[in-house]
Amino acid sequence: MNNNLTDKDKRDWNTFLKSEEKLPNKDIKNKEKKTSKTKLLDLHGYTLEKANVIVESFINKNFKEGTNKLVIVTGKGLHSKNEADPFVSKDLSILKYSVPEFIKNNEELMKKITEFREADVKDGGSGAFYVYLKKLK
Repeated sequence: MNNNLTDKDKRDWNTFLKSEEKLPNKDIKNKEKKTSKTKLLDLHGYTLEKANVIVESFINKNFKEGTNKLVIVTGKGLHSKNEADPFVSKDLSILKYSVPEFIKNNEELMKKITEFREADVKDGGSGAFYVYLKKLK
């Protein structure tokens, strides 16, 4: 590093120190961005039809309220009684697969969503997923 400061650099530095103008604190600005609202919905015990109605309502309500992140718990389908019925799909009737598919196929809901993905283990892992909502305009 060059230790030879010019007179202009010294004057500029002294002027800055004497002025009331301060640099913005980026740490505070970034901390404000990280604050987010998260809501949880647990669908254990719901039928597929009821779950879809509740999910649609939940997403719409939280979008209007400015919630950033939703955790939707569907369960892993391990206790589903679908295997006893040969006329029911073992995968598509399980909420774990059906609810995300319902959301993807609903254009109005997708307009409000930036992303959705499988939840972290602490939030339910493969038995849950995150829905990240856009900001209300």
